[in-house]
Amino acid sequence: MCGTCGCGSPDGKVIIQKPGTDHSSDHHHHHHHDGEMADHTHDHHHNHDHHDHGHSHDHGHSHNHDHHHHNDHHKTVIAVEQDILHHNDLMAARNRGYFEAKNLYTLNLVSSPGSGKTSILERTLEDLKTDISFAVIEGDQQTMNDANRIEALKVPVIQINTGKGCHLESDMIYDAVRQLSPKDNSVLMIENVGNLVCPSMFDLGEKNRIVIISTTEGEDKPLKYPDMFHTSDICIINKIDLLPYLNFDLEKLKNSALKVNPGLRFFEVSATTGQGMEKWYEWLKKELQPAQP
Repeated sequence: MCGTCGCGSPDGKVIIQKPGTDHSSDHHHHHHHDGEMADHTHDHHHNHDHHDHGHSHDHGHSHNHDHHHHNDHHKTVIAVEQDILHHNDLMAARNRGYFEAKNLYTLNLVSSPGSGKTSILERTLEDLKTDISFAVIEGDQQTMNDANRIEALKVPVIQINTGKGCHLESDMIYDAVRQLSPKDNSVLMIENVGNLVCPSMFDLGEKNRIVIISTTEGEDKPLKYPDMFHTSDICIINKIDLLPYLNFDLEKLKNSALKVNPGLRFFEVSATTGQGMEKWYEWLKKELQPAQP
């Protein structure tokens, strides 16, 4: 279980699987962290049948509240969280070295569920796969649905199912990318689990983090979930084809995001109609060009 947010698979297993493979041969990633105690289940045994706080009912009211337990528990949680994030950062640095050695341009796509991450990814792959070599890591709690959609485009893909986990972590990516074995000089797209909270804390070793938000979600999302927008480099605003039918202020959304991250760059697109996708493609192609001397 993740001590940072409380998520995680009860049996500690994450399934990493390519489409079409036998489930019995799945790679099971045992999800443990350095510094995480084996039995650290955060069980607070509040037994209300015996929870009398030392009241002896002789009007002495001794009130023997022991606050040391709460302080010690708070310190333990902080220590475990720091260990988990430190371990993740170390593994992210390892990933980054691997990506650099193979010249893999790696993007981490993050969003809330239903924003259209997979649709944008599909459209991008369909339009650019003849010019750019791609590989994809899909992250979801369950199912092979998204990986199957990518495989239909004849693009190398592997699925990470996190079970009860609400985010990908760098060691999962390391295991997945070794199985996927992407070509050198290609673009690795990582589609994270749909969640605007926890993925913001976990560096995967990516070159850029891209947060996707749709016009159906509300203009104040960046203010409600500031960490995700603060840690992202690009913001893709999807479903702009629906703007005529929505009470949605595009400029208000941008202003909200810029309050959190003044350096954020925006692309306004519709994965359904293709509107605005060309500017997104131009940015990606420019990023892939060798640096000028």
